[in-house]
Amino acid sequence: MKFKIRHLIYTFICILAFSFAVSCSSNSDSPHFFESKRKSGEAEPPVKEVPADILATQKAFSTVAKKVTPSVVNISTISKKKTVQPFFENSPFFDDFFGGRQAKRDRSLGSGFIISKDGFIVTNDHVVRDAESIQVKLSNDKVYDAKIIGGDRKTDIAVIKINATDLPVSVLGDSDKLEVGQWAIAIGNPFGLDRTMTVGVVSATGRSNVGIETYENFIQTDASINPGNSGGPLLNVFGEVIGINTAIVATGQGIGFAIPVNMAKPIFTQLINKGSVSRGWMGVSIQPVTEELANSFGLGKASGALVNGVAKASPADRAGIRQGDVIVSFNGVEVKDSSHLQRVVAESSIGKPSKVTVFRDGKSLDLTITLLNADSATQLPKESGAGKPQGQVDQLGLIVEETNGEGLQVIDIARGSAAADAGIRRGDVIVSINRKRVNNGSEYQNIVSQAKGGRMTILVRRGDSSIYFAIKLK
Repeated sequence: MKFKIRHLIYTFICILAFSFAVSCSSNSDSPHFFESKRKSGEAEPPVKEVPADILATQKAFSTVAKKVTPSVVNISTISKKKTVQPFFENSPFFDDFFGGRQAKRDRSLGSGFIISKDGFIVTNDHVVRDAESIQVKLSNDKVYDAKIIGGDRKTDIAVIKINATDLPVSVLGDSDKLEVGQWAIAIGNPFGLDRTMTVGVVSATGRSNVGIETYENFIQTDASINPGNSGGPLLNVFGEVIGINTAIVATGQGIGFAIPVNMAKPIFTQLINKGSVSRGWMGVSIQPVTEELANSFGLGKASGALVNGVAKASPADRAGIRQGDVIVSFNGVEVKDSSHLQRVVAESSIGKPSKVTVFRDGKSLDLTITLLNADSATQLPKESGAGKPQGQVDQLGLIVEETNGEGLQVIDIARGSAAADAGIRRGDVIVSINRKRVNNGSEYQNIVSQAKGGRMTILVRRGDSSIYFAIKLK
């Protein structure tokens, strides 16, 4: 009886197993997914009709990638840096024990783009600076050794060269015509990922005072820029290079900066032709024009660059530019601010007459200046001295003393006073008030005592610099 029961159970299990096998066999040819009819499948795509403009935009991006990627290169460098030993590095026996200072090799990655068929490549100066060896990888995976033609730290632009011919080249666009909201496309080598393409928009133009370089006029974009993108091109929808990707804001998302190509062209042209960059020099120190200063000088708006110092025998001195002038135009270009003037002068011709317009005593005055090479720059003369204090806190909130030279030195300042609110500091030397020279305590007290209200413009010397302050009397 037990045998029969076991036999029945065994037979039942075999039947189940056979049925399962047959079932699996019969379903083995059945698909476990659905192919779209756009791929000769049986299923309809989830979205049947895509707007034509979206398809056109997608096609435009793909076309840019195909056309421009061959002219974008990946750059890898090896540089040697000395290691700092924490102890005994100054000992006369240090080298005997450790065999001299050790050095480590640093590897870095960057990007660049080809501008000539014979191998000139533009990148960032910080990508190749201090490199012992540079290798360039093309889109066809060929690798070349490269040499540095020249670099410019002040704009972070460099040119390198490989020995090759008939290379694909980038086409340069016009960054002066950029508008906020236009498409921006970045191609580069972020984190070593070859020829990565990202898309965004032009977030802003003319960004300065960012604190990245000496001469700043950045394009801001939200196209993703990451370490390794440096030196690669920023493109428009025509595939034209409009900028050189340079920096990111480490603490923020979607904030990247690119050097405008129109600013870069004269720089890398000079680097190719002579290996260095020459810039124009006026011989002035300048500061921004605030709303308060604009009102005190009688300017209609807060623009231009306020001259707070003129170097003796400099081009500005010979042209007749004076301390207190506001430079409003240079060679027909309206000066937006002090940073803008710095860039315009740096890019202007050396040794040729240039027209400069200044605002002085409520009037515009045209002058002619011949710029020198910035290598001829000299510092403004230093002046210092000390004398006797001029008494108690005055209505500006200052206690001053005469100096052995020009002006009166601020030896104390009342907290919350008009002068303190304006930014005057202890140690500043007051040179003039309302554009009248202050040579001694009597002149100072006379001018201050006559001030019943309104605004005063005070020129102070702080170290080697001169600064204008607009004070609103309380």
